Amino acid sequence: MSDDTIDHHDKDLRVHDAKDAAAGVTAVRVSMQRALGQMGVINTAKTLLKLNQADGFDCMSCAWPDPDPEDRHTAEFCENGAKAVAEEATKKRATPDFFARHSVAELDSHDEHWLGQQGRITHPMIKRPGASHYEPIEWDDAFSIIAETLNGLDSPDEAVFYTSGRASNEAAFTYQLFARALGTNNMPDCSNMCHESTSIALAESIGIGKASVTMRDIYDADLILIAGQNPGTNHPRMLSALEIAKRRGAKIIAVNPLREAGLHNFRNPQVPRGIIGTGTEIADLHLPIKINGDLALFQALGSLLVEWDALDHEFIDRHTTGFAEWAQHVAAVDWTTVQQSTGLSRAQISEAAEMIRASDKTIYCWAMGLTQHRNSVATIKEVCNVAFARGDIGKPGAGLFPIRGHSNVQGDRTMGIWERVPESFLDSLQAEFGFDPPREHGHDTVNSVRAMRDGKAHVFMGLGGNFVHAAPDTAVTTKAMASTRLTVQISTKLNRSHLVCGETALILPTLGRTEKDIRGGKEQFISVEDSVCAVHASRGVLKPASPHLRSETAILCGIAEATLGDRHGIAWARMRDDYDIIRDHISRVVAGCEEYTAKVDRPGGFVLPHPPRDSRTFETKSGAAEFVCSPIDMLHVPEGHVLLQTLRSHDQFNTTIYGFSDRYRGIEGGRRVIFMHPDDIAGLGFKAGDMVDLSTHWDDDDIDRVAPDFRIVPYDTPRGSVAAYYPETNPLVPLDSTATDSNCPTSKSVVISLSPANQGRTITGSYDSQTATGADENQKASPQIRHLS
Repeated sequence: MSDDTIDHHDKDLRVHDAKDAAAGVTAVRVSMQRALGQMGVINTAKTLLKLNQADGFDCMSCAWPDPDPEDRHTAEFCENGAKAVAEEATKKRATPDFFARHSVAELDSHDEHWLGQQGRITHPMIKRPGASHYEPIEWDDAFSIIAETLNGLDSPDEAVFYTSGRASNEAAFTYQLFARALGTNNMPDCSNMCHESTSIALAESIGIGKASVTMRDIYDADLILIAGQNPGTNHPRMLSALEIAKRRGAKIIAVNPLREAGLHNFRNPQVPRGIIGTGTEIADLHLPIKINGDLALFQALGSLLVEWDALDHEFIDRHTTGFAEWAQHVAAVDWTTVQQSTGLSRAQISEAAEMIRASDKTIYCWAMGLTQHRNSVATIKEVCNVAFARGDIGKPGAGLFPIRGHSNVQGDRTMGIWERVPESFLDSLQAEFGFDPPREHGHDTVNSVRAMRDGKAHVFMGLGGNFVHAAPDTAVTTKAMASTRLTVQISTKLNRSHLVCGETALILPTLGRTEKDIRGGKEQFISVEDSVCAVHASRGVLKPASPHLRSETAILCGIAEATLGDRHGIAWARMRDDYDIIRDHISRVVAGCEEYTAKVDRPGGFVLPHPPRDSRTFETKSGAAEFVCSPIDMLHVPEGHVLLQTLRSHDQFNTTIYGFSDRYRGIEGGRRVIFMHPDDIAGLGFKAGDMVDLSTHWDDDDIDRVAPDFRIVPYDTPRGSVAAYYPETNPLVPLDSTATDSNCPTSKSVVISLSPANQGRTITGSYDSQTATGADENQKASPQIRHLS
């Protein structure tokens, strides 16, 4: 290992070899240091030994599926899962005294990491109109304020009910029942901002918006193609499954603008060879695609498969429609356009196509890198087209695998958290509870921001999450939220959304996954669904952080009872005290959930039905898997501009910042960095280490959006494609820049320009409390740059 020091003004940047970036010993050390530091020895043992176990609790971070109970390790968790548990089970507390010492304005002067490190919120809190501080409030008084405000609206559609992926199935079902009993389908969720393009594309192509694979399929695949996803940071346990597949002979293709370390030289911390061995080279082929080139890539792959007649004609003839039109369409693909769009040579694409042709069983994985573009729905349909051409659906070791980012975001959707839920679900809800739920589509995330901005929505309720920093166009979202009459945040810890208050603001502290839930004189359990439709129970093991906490389900039932009373005859109090009653309702409302309580409480739970996977049947308009033709469209990037994708650091989960170490990319001590190709740095007149402001101008409005003070980092990425962390770059994503059909924000393809920092410009479209009011010292620290080549 070598170290070089390069001076840039008063900052030192270390450039050194990153061959140990994915070392298992590092992951173990970091996991244990964070856990012991936050939870102490006893709670570390209690929680980590029960994390992702059949008789324990489900990880609150990613939605990666668990192995069968008999195949699970004693330590069935990854580094980031351990961090998530440590954050929730921390011994730190944000008590009423804490809120008395810190005004909302003073709290807002701190960065997101500092806010999260203040510990668990212990009491219900309220910021009253005109007040500068939060103060404690009794639960019943908080419920009364919510009920009075909701019942005082001119229309239920003036309220917005947001859900993060942390909510349990029981809480999600209760939440959607309350909103629809109130009279609205305004149920935005975090899926609107991440996999909505997947849900739309798959529903139209195969009839169901979920993965068509199981964990066993991953182990049995001949080839796994991973596009627009970085397992090492976002789904670390996936690397263990990929390692098993590799050792059984599978090949792996990685399609990603960045050469991510997790797919190269992976050292599994769960086995001895991962600690002391040389590791596993996961990716056999890396395609360093330009941002937004995936549609062109998959059409080119399809073109080659058609040219070579490398097709499953039996599957095509028996189970699909539209093949002839699609084959003619891709046969005419313009390779010059493909190469311009992808930045890849025909030889590189042909190598990938040869690997697909040689595989009898291929799994196609994707995540945000495919879903957050203008043409995302078309791109995912093109992935489906290639899978159909090869017959890679409904057979062992093959299928479509959208990998969900948050632990129960898929379960939330199954339970009815959707602004445009199917009519069949509403019919079942009506049959079960005797009221006719609203049939008009409600607001998704983007339209919820628009409604608050335009004075059409006056109440925001958030079931988990950090809406202000998760949503696009942070300045617009912040102003919209602040214009409401009431904001309600159901949370475990402090985040930015608590500090963007409506006229009245409530924080309702909830139990976490790690904690025991005693209601009605007995210990309750909850349930969740993972990325492969597996549903299972989750039971916390720790004493609650405060005696004043209530579960999400209990909080929602309390709000519903206070607001609706006995309207529709729904037994909110009984559901609050016995979650089996909620599960009985689920068993009669949600398709595939019959005998729900019994099935979910089995070791490992049960798997929901999936017609394409189970029987090669497709509940589409045509009754078959649908080939769809889409034109290749290319984003126009003006001269002097680059295309930005926003992404996570290895030291964060969604908007939660665990720390300032992204060792997989070689960054230590800071987050305000932009990764760029060295030739782009020079071509735009900058040097490595320069500080720049990032700007974008959206033609549909007059806002000049700026994210200031980013340090340039040279990186192995295609020319014209750059990357930086969110939520720091969310101010650059225009609210109206969304994917066609899905309305998902285009956070992976933002046209930006760079200018030297501190030019004295007026920043009209930026929200950045760290820059505006002074960052903490640890956030100002110089990043250390480590090359991965």
